[in-house]
Amino acid sequence: MQDFEIANQEETTDYEVSDYQTERGKPMPSKNHSKIEMRIGSEFDANYAEKFDVHAELSLKLPTGKATPDICLYPAGPSDWLHDEKTVTEPPLMALEILSPTQGMEDITEKIDLYFGAGVKTYWVVIPTFKIINIITPDRKYVTYTGGIAKDPVLGIELDMERVFR
Repeated sequence: MQDFEIANQEETTDYEVSDYQTERGKPMPSKNHSKIEMRIGSEFDANYAEKFDVHAELSLKLPTGKATPDICLYPAGPSDWLHDEKTVTEPPLMALEILSPTQGMEDITEKIDLYFGAGVKTYWVVIPTFKIINIITPDRKYVTYTGGIAKDPVLGIELDMERVFR
């Protein structure tokens, strides 16, 4: 049994990490990052599916630059399962980034101009280590939540932080 476990263990090489970082403009996600991304996306989909389409890791090519937010919201609409898009040029209503343990705040703050310059209505920054959610608006004002219900002042959506950080 031990030989089987060793044979199936894969190490991520620097090349693979670098490829991921180059493609998405951010570090590879961690276990907590992945858990938070799924929980937030699930909460948005469960509570707002009639109003918004929830996307994870969607490649954006905006007039202001390229980005791959962890989660983004678009107005709800019909899906075209026969014709997919690898890169989307229409800005989302909301972009959400989850800070990875190795990611600096500079990586996140640089996206403020990228997103708002392209017409994104609200930008969320989640810091799992400290259970913090910052919601930033185009006028560069922000609200920081450390518990309770995080409320987006632009889109009117809410997120129960106890459910996300359980």
